[in-house]
Amino acid sequence: MAGGARDLGRSVTSRVLAILGAFDAHHPRLTLTEIAGRTGMALSTVHRLAGELEEWRALRRGADGRYQIGRRLWELGQLAPDPLQEVAHPWLQELFGGTGENVHLAVRDGVEVLYVDKVYGKRAVPIVSRTGSRLPMHPTGVGKALLAFEPGWFVTSYLSRPLERPTPHTITEPGRLARELAQVRAQGYATTHEEMTLGSCSAAAPVLVGDRPVAAVGIVVASRRVRELPRLVDPLLAVAARIAGDYRAAVIGPPKSINVR
Repeated sequence: MAGGARDLGRSVTSRVLAILGAFDAHHPRLTLTEIAGRTGMALSTVHRLAGELEEWRALRRGADGRYQIGRRLWELGQLAPDPLQEVAHPWLQELFGGTGENVHLAVRDGVEVLYVDKVYGKRAVPIVSRTGSRLPMHPTGVGKALLAFEPGWFVTSYLSRPLERPTPHTITEPGRLARELAQVRAQGYATTHEEMTLGSCSAAAPVLVGDRPVAAVGIVVASRRVRELPRLVDPLLAVAARIAGDYRAAVIGPPKSINVR
């Protein structure tokens, strides 16, 4: 289409948000043409708005001409209060220090898990998750830990969807997955074995405030060490409980004492 005809009817705000939304964990650096393709906007419009965003430091252009998210957005993001990450991070550090294994914290966002924090070391097994990235719920330990404690209607809706199969070991049969989620609820934690990534396995526990899973803590080890997972469950559950307690205190406040006369 000539000019910006394809952009008619879209506000400037929606166009800017579409450009920023074109970037994600799988597409951290994009050319103008790629941005236009992912947003459905005319290249001329993308060129103009990307230039303004770059000037404002919301986008940054590299020497190769590709754009990525700029530091101005990172600065603004730091202004958003996040008591969960604040109270959880010291406990994640303690879990990593006590086990030497990569640990991460995730929340449910729609039908995916969003990783909001991570503590890792060079000697631990590499993991696919990164802070700010998203993954399906059913093949990940943290995803299963969250899904198992969601309301029944949500679980039913999730299981009725076509389920991705990242590896040959991913459980995608609704009945089998439902039985595993029931086991997760009964034992209080979830495990995976090469369901998201070949070569790694994991254990995860929900952070429960009341009956609501506000997050999940996961720990990942190499598949060859899968027999070591059971010894990591107790410290994992302890950390999840402590995060829940601190989060409850930060958001709700300490329990009120009742004077009995």
